[in-house]
Amino acid sequence: MRVLVVEDERVLADAIATGLRREAMAVDVAYDGGGALERTGVNAYDVVVLDRDLPRIHGDEVCRRLVADRYGARILMLTAAGELDDKVAGLNLGADDYLAKPFAFKELIARVRALGRRTATPLPPTLERAGIELDPNRFTVQRDGRPVELTRKEFAVLEVLMRAEGIVVSSEQLLEKAWDEHIDPFTNVVRVTMMTLRKKLGDPPVIETVPGVGYRL
Repeated sequence: MRVLVVEDERVLADAIATGLRREAMAVDVAYDGGGALERTGVNAYDVVVLDRDLPRIHGDEVCRRLVADRYGARILMLTAAGELDDKVAGLNLGADDYLAKPFAFKELIARVRALGRRTATPLPPTLERAGIELDPNRFTVQRDGRPVELTRKEFAVLEVLMRAEGIVVSSEQLLEKAWDEHIDPFTNVVRVTMMTLRKKLGDPPVIETVPGVGYRL
């Protein structure tokens, strides 16, 4: 899942981004409304965590433009304006959810994941393919009943491959979904991660390399 965090309090924005990355999400950060629209103009996000009181362009206007443009991401408004009328106003702008500050980080994670599930094609809570069972909520993986310990990034890559349901996924698509905009597009991180993932999943191999195209599970 790829998330954009839009928050002008830099310490809070970076803390949210770090926490979401620990949950195997690819996260970009914008510190004002203009930056948010610039990033959504070039990147496809599953969820946008959007503060309302933003410099340059107000969060309400960002929300209006994303909704008017039919941008595919779900919008979670995260703001100190937590009165009922504020929530109603935010939802009426087109936001999909609303969370007032201060908030419990576990609740933020749960809401982001719930919105991410609504963005993607509906799938069972536990993904199953080629003898592999992956539970996105519990961060557990099994192969033929054997637990497989993966890093967060390996887990994210495997989840992208399983959600593709047999369709070839390019390295560029993996970088977009499992990393973020700061990753070097010419890096070999996908190849290295794929090597360690295959090793941990064991034999017989279940991840196929399609030369010049990408990877398929």
